[in-house]
Amino acid sequence: MRRWLISVDELAACYREPGTVIADCRFALQDTELGARHYAAGHIRGSHYLHLDRDLSSPKQKHGGRHPLPDVERFEQTLRALGIDNDTLVVAYDDSRGAFAARLWWLLRYFGHDRVRVLDGGYRAWCDAGLPVSTDAPQPAAGKFTACVRPELLVNREAVIALRGAPGHLLVDSRESPRYLGLEEPIDPHAGHIEGARNYPWQEVTDEHGRFKAADAQRVRWGDALAAEDIVVYCGSGVTACANLLSLAELGRDDARLYAGSWSDWCSYF
Repeated sequence: MRRWLISVDELAACYREPGTVIADCRFALQDTELGARHYAAGHIRGSHYLHLDRDLSSPKQKHGGRHPLPDVERFEQTLRALGIDNDTLVVAYDDSRGAFAARLWWLLRYFGHDRVRVLDGGYRAWCDAGLPVSTDAPQPAAGKFTACVRPELLVNREAVIALRGAPGHLLVDSRESPRYLGLEEPIDPHAGHIEGARNYPWQEVTDEHGRFKAADAQRVRWGDALAAEDIVVYCGSGVTACANLLSLAELGRDDARLYAGSWSDWCSYF
């Protein structure tokens, strides 16, 4: 179970090599500048900071969810400024059990870049191993990344409506159970879930230290869902759903698709 993950030992062996770029994706929905402050206070040596709202999303509109996908040309520019080419190894990390690092992982795959890994255990695992950290930001570079969008990895609201309840199709809600059940909704204006969705909270992908659970445990968690003909995953705004998509991809279901607008888009039509 290591197709899309990289251990701290593996990263330590290659993080200073040409052709490897590390992206710090730390973020907090409740304090959108917390990740940047944490980066300034210390980060994996040589890593660049990517902000969820500014770098990994487009501006919010009436519909489309709280974190719309970034514009293709702007995302290309963001990656090029980090020195990323189409053959660069990109390693993403965070301190939120992979939630925001997985967003970058999914975006890179969606834009046609498969040489991407998520650091297992994130920044905490790196620090616990006594590996080098720094407060210095690397100099901008000049990469040549060119996107090749994979529309088959994405669905919109209309597609979810068309597929909902169809035989062989599974809709996964990645939010915490209280939000799925409509018992609470701390972010979006309406509580509940899309009719027919099954709940697989994204936090269950990792342990309390942010390390991805073993393949056998992941298979048990997903159960018969792995046999579904088509899997569509959503969350609140298309971010934490990517942790579930990473789990599925590690088990061979890298054909699972993201409803990027997720619940925040769905309930914007109420």
